[in-house]
Amino acid sequence: MRFTKTIVIAALSSAALAACGGQQAASRDQIKAVGSSTVYPFAKAAAEEFARAYSGQYKSPIIESTGTGGGMKLFCAGVGTQHPDIANASRRMKASEYETCKANGVTEIVELEVGKDGIAIAESKEGPTFGLTVKQVYEALAKEPYGKPNTAKNWSDIDPSLPNEPILVYGPPSTSGTRDALAELILTEGCKTDAATKALKETDEDRYEQICTEVRTDGAYVEQGENDNLIVQKLASNPQAIGVFGYSFLEENADKLRGLAINGVEPTYDNIASNSYPGARPLYIYIKKQHLDAVPGLREYISTWVENWGKGGLFTSKGMIASTDAVQSAQSDVVKNMTVLDATVLK
Repeated sequence: MRFTKTIVIAALSSAALAACGGQQAASRDQIKAVGSSTVYPFAKAAAEEFARAYSGQYKSPIIESTGTGGGMKLFCAGVGTQHPDIANASRRMKASEYETCKANGVTEIVELEVGKDGIAIAESKEGPTFGLTVKQVYEALAKEPYGKPNTAKNWSDIDPSLPNEPILVYGPPSTSGTRDALAELILTEGCKTDAATKALKETDEDRYEQICTEVRTDGAYVEQGENDNLIVQKLASNPQAIGVFGYSFLEENADKLRGLAINGVEPTYDNIASNSYPGARPLYIYIKKQHLDAVPGLREYISTWVENWGKGGLFTSKGMIASTDAVQSAQSDVVKNMTVLDATVLK
């Protein structure tokens, strides 16, 4: 009897997904998540805990590190078994991405803030010890700081108090949520320190965005793909360089790297949790509600996030910063009710 019931449930699940995805859909009995390289270690940890807790009942989820932008593209491509159930993101979904989702039939999306992270700027422990301001980071990395070509070669060209060493920064590509967060939290804030450039937003927003967020391409900033561990390796072999990645990678490699203070604030757990560190940011997962009752174990996998995101829990042991109690309570309610995202909050 129990065997028959299992077959019926599996058949209903397959039928539900087929209905979602049309004739192209085929049955899938594994959860599939794509997206952020920063969220990836936590998603993998959730998948492992889920597999342990539901051993023999559900298959282990498939987690792919595609970058936030790449993950959103895959997630928003449609509904059905050929499309992912979850997008992991190190920044909030963009309004344009939501519109793409909507156009492709992904009309019910659940947004879940799972914790926090920080954009860490770090160097080898063998490198020169110095701190930076958001203004200095912007002037070093912007392609056109304040609308003029970037001619700075050494850090001392930005400020005489900085090392007389070449500017060499290893960082994430344009498809990465970490890159988006760098642009929003650090570069744009540095850009706005110039009154004339800040005022440009009111008259020519496209030019303002270009000036404030476009990164130089002359070799001072070197993209390292979606693998943040590669940046860590580059810093270890080149003490004169600095790198940009999620805080969790800094914590994991504290024996080899040290974080640079930004505006005098060190990238630490407490400083990120309190939002006193300029590069603090929330982390998200986006769930395709139309897949909830069609993909076996999807609800339970999402619950695994909720059960392990507290301070001292599974995710914080791997470098995540726990959200405040108020945020966690609100997000638990989102999961309980599977509240659909209000698109008016997106930019």
